[in-house]
Amino acid sequence: MYTMMSSDLLSHPQIRLVDSFEDLVNTPFQGLNNALCWKRDLAGDFKEIVDQLELEDDITEVSIEDLQALELSAQGQIARDIIIQDMQLLSAQGALPSLNLLKCYARDDDFDFIATDVYSYHVDRSPVATDTFLCTYFGVASDLIANDQVEQKILIPEIREKLKALYDGPESGFEAFLAEYFFDLHYQAQPDAQPINLGVGQLWRLAVDHPTQQVLPCVHRAPLENAGEYRLLLIC
Repeated sequence: MYTMMSSDLLSHPQIRLVDSFEDLVNTPFQGLNNALCWKRDLAGDFKEIVDQLELEDDITEVSIEDLQALELSAQGQIARDIIIQDMQLLSAQGALPSLNLLKCYARDDDFDFIATDVYSYHVDRSPVATDTFLCTYFGVASDLIANDQVEQKILIPEIREKLKALYDGPESGFEAFLAEYFFDLHYQAQPDAQPINLGVGQLWRLAVDHPTQQVLPCVHRAPLENAGEYRLLLIC
């Protein structure tokens, strides 16, 4: 499966590039567009920050105070200032940014026929109007994929039949069961699909499934981490 890189972004109808944080938060999604990208070439040494932070369990949330406590080189200070500014800009918009030092996410191994972890292509859902913001500062970056290149897993006949075998209730409640356990959020890529890598340093805004959303939610997934390498990820 071919993965598009950042040079392909300009020609992709799903993605719109913007030049500032203000444009990122204020530009409406329209038509096929359900992902906005503030494309940046960041200065600074983000690896130095990763090397100094301490991992607890598989994911550690890092606060601004944790960052400020690090003794960094000039390049490390530049990287730290960028992260803190991103967090402050998002907080000023009412978002709740979380900076994560990440070894890996929990894997879903409950079923052998459907995965519902973040390594599976999925959409985010919210009961209120919101968007997902995402930036990888270090390590491998996430992928997104066009909505017409995936199929909702619950509509694949063999998967749907196995889900029905799991369900113990009236037929009228089956769709609610699928939503309750998040089965309906997950998608399978078509064989000829072309995922798009989000790249390092870019700040993204992805459309979320909520009642007032005017476009399809953005389908995306977490990447498989490189062995022995942590990720530094901002998400909200």
